[in-house]
Amino acid sequence: MIAPKRILITGASKGIGFALTKRLLSQGHSVIAVSRSTTDLELLAQKNDHLAVIRMDITEDLSPLVEHAKNLKIDHVVNNAGYLVNKSILDHSDEEIFNQFKVNVIAPMRIVRHLIPYLSDDASVCNISSMGGVQGSAKFPGLAAYSSSKGALSILSECMAEELKERNIRCNALALGAVQTEMLESAFPGYEAPIQAAEMAEYIAEFVTVTSRFYNGKILPVSVSTP
Repeated sequence: MIAPKRILITGASKGIGFALTKRLLSQGHSVIAVSRSTTDLELLAQKNDHLAVIRMDITEDLSPLVEHAKNLKIDHVVNNAGYLVNKSILDHSDEEIFNQFKVNVIAPMRIVRHLIPYLSDDASVCNISSMGGVQGSAKFPGLAAYSSSKGALSILSECMAEELKERNIRCNALALGAVQTEMLESAFPGYEAPIQAAEMAEYIAEFVTVTSRFYNGKILPVSVSTP
């Protein structure tokens, strides 16, 4: 039996984040769900006292999250929020490039940095990366900014693991393959991924609460595709 944990999830309002929130709550854990859109999360919170909802843009002021965390000890952080624009590098605007890096790599760095004082004695960070950011994996036109930002997130995970190990904080990245989410459907209309959001959420929940204790500083591919 796994002892109940307090777990922070960004990008928790839909897709993998929402499915992960529901999965962890069903296992008896407490969840701090962070998102810019919180309608569905607030409805879920009405039925579960173990869900705290924070409406916030993770690329801007983090004080709402810090204020909430001040009287808590957070056991696991899941940096799940992601932003993807499917567009040729020749057609990307500067703003689209910057925003993908702000959401996908800078925000996770800032969140962990701000939350260090409020993490438990055996905490972990799980950064949700992408197979597109793994060297040697299949690459796709239109994803240069997204994939490179996820590659940066993976390397950030290795660096954070090294810097935080003396605090007994582990950090790993899960490099996901294609998962059927709203973000994927928006970027690739009509494409059907081999994995559903709820299936991936089940895997991530198990990794975060159980098996992550066997890893630190690792970039772990989670994909049925080759290469």
